[in-house]
Amino acid sequence: MKHIVVLTGAGISAESGIKTFRDADGLWEGHDVMDVATPEGFAKNPSLVLDFYNQRRKQLLEVAPNQAHFDLAALEKDFKVSIITQNVDDLHERAGSSKVIHLHGELLKARSTHSDTDIMDCQTDILLGDLCKNGHQIRPHIVWFGEDVPMIEKAMAICETADLLIIIGTSMQVYPAAGLMHYVPEQTPTYFIDPKPNVKSQKHLSVIAENATIGMRKVFELLKTV
Repeated sequence: MKHIVVLTGAGISAESGIKTFRDADGLWEGHDVMDVATPEGFAKNPSLVLDFYNQRRKQLLEVAPNQAHFDLAALEKDFKVSIITQNVDDLHERAGSSKVIHLHGELLKARSTHSDTDIMDCQTDILLGDLCKNGHQIRPHIVWFGEDVPMIEKAMAICETADLLIIIGTSMQVYPAAGLMHYVPEQTPTYFIDPKPNVKSQKHLSVIAENATIGMRKVFELLKTV
């Protein structure tokens, strides 16, 4: 069974109604990302940061996967599919994908401020004074700017085994995620779905200048003939 590796970013979730910050001059829901997505921001104003992610969590619970998510899940009928996402939502899982790696953490989880490995499920608000089992404040299980990306090595290993690569909803300009392409074997057939692609089709690269749902539907139909 051929192994499809999928790299996804904010563009696939945007069609479900989840807002991104890179389209608005670094502002995310009216906040500078450095205030709400860095360890320094959390240390300076933890209540602001917790409230920010509480609002994102509420929004996530109100949206649903879109057709691109469902098409990716449906590929598992005929292929081994590994999804490596930069997104912190659970829309891939809700659509039915069974192998998903979250490079930047998960919004519906929390972790101790004392231990990166003390992780717990969380679908409600996190407040100052909410403690882990060892008595330490908990925080969103999100990889903030300036923090290590603990899943990156596992993602690299997965990319090395790809028979086919799909890149969807991400410009692949932000490292370390952008470097994952270089771990895929040379000459691996690649589909790059982006409404404003910064690359052109070439020998092993097929660029599809569409949004996530339309582009993924085209790839899905193509793969049915493989």
